[in-house]
Amino acid sequence: MTGLETALRDYLALRRSMGFKLQRAEKLLGQFVDHCGAVGTDVVTAEVALQWATLPEDASRNWVCHRLCVARGFSRHLALIDERHEVVPTSLVPHRPTRATPFLYTEDEVRALMAAAGTLRAPIRQATFEVVVGLLWATGMRVGEALGLDRGDVDLAHGVLTVREAKFGKSRELPVHETTVAALRAYAKRRDQLFPLAATPAFLVSAAGRRVRYDNFHQTYLKLVREAGLIRRSPACRPRPHDLRHSFAVRTLIEWYRDGVDVEACIPRLSTYLGHVHPANTYWYLSAAPELLGLAAQRLEAATEVAP
Repeated sequence: MTGLETALRDYLALRRSMGFKLQRAEKLLGQFVDHCGAVGTDVVTAEVALQWATLPEDASRNWVCHRLCVARGFSRHLALIDERHEVVPTSLVPHRPTRATPFLYTEDEVRALMAAAGTLRAPIRQATFEVVVGLLWATGMRVGEALGLDRGDVDLAHGVLTVREAKFGKSRELPVHETTVAALRAYAKRRDQLFPLAATPAFLVSAAGRRVRYDNFHQTYLKLVREAGLIRRSPACRPRPHDLRHSFAVRTLIEWYRDGVDVEACIPRLSTYLGHVHPANTYWYLSAAPELLGLAAQRLEAATEVAP
């Protein structure tokens, strides 16, 4: 094992002890270390990092900036233990990060996605993808959290889902509506009929009877989007699975405004339910939909009118 490989192992262990998962970063940094070995250096410099980050030659600016960001974090760690290493500067490729425009699904669009799952070949894939789309819409869970559910995490008797070791190592319990419980119970019955001898503790299973892989889920989701006839609303707004989470948050806030709920007081509850580390991440949703902005403006205007 080379010095950089040892340093990478220690860096990943340190960061994971702080709650970071770093699954994608581990893969990218492994490629970066391999690149350093290929060019014959065991010292990280800005030049070597930029050379690696710009591969392949037609890479997009977003891709280059993401790879540089990953390399920068590792370079900071290296520079602390060996002054020969350079900290990769942020100015190598100027870039202003932007959020994708959320694709806020309507209920009809979600129903179309769930119906599209019926076109998949294997019966268990049909059942799994139908229920996972509904689950993401009904709870706002992250895709990885839903796929990571074990059978013991799904308490159908009390209507509670336990999300374990989610983003930043956080765990939380999610009470769910009785209709969601009924859908999950029906799925579990169908799953057990098809796979009476489970090879995995996973609640949601693949056609092989194992936990659904994250990359396979995304590939199949694109098929469902095409089958359901969903199209981009703009170049920056396309139907993504993560937008089911955005849709849940925006839908909840809109319902609160319409019901006259004290939204400011309740946002911390929504933040906890979504698994956000800071409520500020939840406040971002206030700007995600014109209707929501309008309701917030009406509430502010009314409060201003009655103010002494």
